[in-house]
Amino acid sequence: MSGQRVIALLGRPDAPTDAVEEYCRYLGEAMTAEGFELIIERVAWPQDGWTRAAKGLRRRAKRWRGAWVLVQYTALAWSARGFPLRFPRLLSILKAAQVRVGVVFHDVEPYGGTRAIDRLRRRAQLHAMLKALRVCDAAIFTVPMEKISWLKNQLGKGCFIPVGANLPTASKANSRKGILTRGKLSVAVFGITGGEAGRGEIDQIVDAVQFAASRVGNLRLIVFGRNAQRAEAELRQRFQDGGVELHVMGVLPGEDVVRSLSISDVLLFVRGHISTRRGSAIAGIACGLPVVASAGSETAAPITEAGLALFSPQRKGDLGDVLLRVLEDEHYRASLAQQSWVAQQQYFSWPAIAARYGEFMRSLK
Repeated sequence: MSGQRVIALLGRPDAPTDAVEEYCRYLGEAMTAEGFELIIERVAWPQDGWTRAAKGLRRRAKRWRGAWVLVQYTALAWSARGFPLRFPRLLSILKAAQVRVGVVFHDVEPYGGTRAIDRLRRRAQLHAMLKALRVCDAAIFTVPMEKISWLKNQLGKGCFIPVGANLPTASKANSRKGILTRGKLSVAVFGITGGEAGRGEIDQIVDAVQFAASRVGNLRLIVFGRNAQRAEAELRQRFQDGGVELHVMGVLPGEDVVRSLSISDVLLFVRGHISTRRGSAIAGIACGLPVVASAGSETAAPITEAGLALFSPQRKGDLGDVLLRVLEDEHYRASLAQQSWVAQQQYFSWPAIAARYGEFMRSLK
């Protein structure tokens, strides 16, 4: 028996994997228990152009009258270069078709940067997000609303719901911990940023892991996900002294991500500050791991209830010190793992996330 229909509307797909589409797929599976049937649709503006895509959306939206349409917002989903000025117009088309419009803000802040083009892009994104908030009937933010710099008004139509891990059977991961480890402690890194930021991340990873290996010995580093293979040559050159057993893989199927995390002892997250919208960090939490990360402006509960070991990027060598403590102290490591496991069940599992969606959407009737 099908439930109340909900449309998840996506823009341009990301590559090599589309985390937003995976988010919608896992959310849809969990929302059936809440009495909703989530259907994924796309606006194919990159292929059709905006004029033709808008006409097609008007035609489809007539069939969605009265249903919720949850439009998934990232700046690059609705603009090739991060200038999503057409995004509010898309919401107006949906409103004209008498659908109930919700916007899921996966990007909660405009992009940074100091160049003139960066400032223009930031203004365009801020304009689009503010206008979208005015037009929509409901807004879902993936970090706590009090942490969003531009969100001052219209809080009544907003709701904070964290993202989950785009992984299958993550709830079973804890039962598989410890397999195939051959007595070695394992550090996992899930994804590296591209470009200059990625080079800085590699420096952080190498320095911290080498420091920890010099104290505990017999250490394994498992690197996988986006840009991992691009970083492989440099990582192997930096670890060529043989003190660390290095495994580098690319983008993996979800089952292999779960397996790689399940045989690890800690997740090292250096892709910016940890928050409730950082799916690669939440993947570690979902698999019951301690997470070594840094805090920032978006860091707040419930992510802080997971098993986090926080380091200060401003303190030289602090990442290595924090990683070493997690690896050396088995009881501390087990305590952090338990905190992650509890936080996963309470806040970051897909049933918990779907329940929050259901409660919020029913409250808006």
